Amino acid sequence: MKGVRPLRGLRALCRVLLFLSQFCILSGGEQSQALAQSIKDPGPTRTFTVVPRAAESTEIPPYVMKCPSNGLCSRLPADCIDCTTNFSCVYGKPVTFDCAVKPSVTCVDQDFKSQKNFIINMTCRFCWQLPETDYECTNSTSCMTVSCPRQRYPANCTVRDHVHCLGNRTFPKMLYCNWTGGYKWSTALALSITLGGFGADRFYLGQWREGLGKLFSFGGLGIWTLIDVLLIGVGYVGPADGSLYI
Repeated sequence: MKGVRPLRGLRALCRVLLFLSQFCILSGGEQSQALAQSIKDPGPTRTFTVVPRAAESTEIPPYVMKCPSNGLCSRLPADCIDCTTNFSCVYGKPVTFDCAVKPSVTCVDQDFKSQKNFIINMTCRFCWQLPETDYECTNSTSCMTVSCPRQRYPANCTVRDHVHCLGNRTFPKMLYCNWTGGYKWSTALALSITLGGFGADRFYLGQWREGLGKLFSFGGLGIWTLIDVLLIGVGYVGPADGSLYI
């Protein structure tokens, strides 16, 4: 009987171990089935759209180069400010307009405090009505300055930076031919008086045909020389390229 009891205890222990092993197998199978089912059916998916961040602009506006930093707002060039203008003002009368500085422009008031909005005083007139000293125009070297009637040429004019006016700051205008090629009136007159009989004055002015005529005719026996002295003296005879004397 003593040998049977240990055998029964061993059998009971084996049964317990067998039961525990079967339980672990069953529980593990259920978890694997649930995991497989979740893999097969992942459920509703969520999509995320990555929006790229807008790159910050580091470019400096071209008008900033004309705008003095920390200067008086009322003295800024017209390209540095935006003004609310009124075209119904009375021509030639003083008028005030509300203005604001453009982005990236810094200026101060009379007390050296930072300022964005201010008032400017100006005269009511359009840009093309400004005096000639307030704008710059293109020059033409293809027209005759010495002619009757005087010739004009189409020019593009631009208002100076510190001048404020109404309308477009660039405008077309018909101007009198007014350019010089470097010829001096005093030099031409001196040559006509001293060496005019040899055509030196005409050669100097670029009129080589007339100069040859005077050279081989000895100044038209002196008559042509006297006439040229008078014509150059009054400015009627000028350079051959049509420019003005210096």
